[in-house]
Amino acid sequence: MTVHEIIDDLRGSGADALGAKLGIEVLEASAGRVVARMPVAGNTQPYGLLHGGASAVLAESVGSYAAAIHAGAGRVAVGTELSATHHRGVRDGWVTATAEALHEGRTTASYGITIVDDAGRRVCTARLSCLVLDRS
Repeated sequence: MTVHEIIDDLRGSGADALGAKLGIEVLEASAGRVVARMPVAGNTQPYGLLHGGASAVLAESVGSYAAAIHAGAGRVAVGTELSATHHRGVRDGWVTATAEALHEGRTTASYGITIVDDAGRRVCTARLSCLVLDRS
């Protein structure tokens, strides 16, 4: 499977239903790196700022896509830990997340994720750890 077939398979299977509801769009995907964006509109908390949970979903989505690409055909990657630090609020526009591999091994993988606003200012920094398993 190609990188794009893996992502299309995940999205088409309904495995990323939450990401679709939040409007997440994959912009770039390759081995060890995935970039996606999400609109702020519709993903805010009561004070009109981007909801921290929406940032966490975006971070886990790009990291999970990267892990699925690493796992390849016949294997799956499942998240085991996500940590996120929110640096600034965003009221409008889009946020863009970039996941980059920190470690991609036979049974585990971890990714550093940076989310920025339209001006390139860091909104959130996250880290995702995944377990890579044979598909059963």
